[in-house]
Amino acid sequence: MHEYSVVQALLEQIEGVAKDNDASIVTKIVVKIGVMSGIEAHLLEIAFNTFKEKTICDGAEFVMNIQPLTIECQNCQQVSELQKIHYCCQKCESTNVKVIDGEDMFLMSLEME
Repeated sequence: MHEYSVVQALLEQIEGVAKDNDASIVTKIVVKIGVMSGIEAHLLEIAFNTFKEKTICDGAEFVMNIQPLTIECQNCQQVSELQKIHYCCQKCESTNVKVIDGEDMFLMSLEME
């Protein structure tokens, strides 16, 4: 389960941001997870709750915003959020598309004290 290594990297990033801002505790963490990021949200939450103990994030609320796959058609420039994973323009049905969101995970915000 690679979610454990993702959480370890996330906690390191959070601790760095907290240190840079002279914070001693993190109360809320918001992440954006793309549906095609390869990360299982429920496994990430389990891993986070396992590893956050005895860290600056112990007791922090963990909010996950799931980002749908968003593409831009290179033929007609239509931007679409896909409901199913089918790399095809919803307007002109071209497969000449560019993914613009939904394949990554990002730390979006922190609330710190």
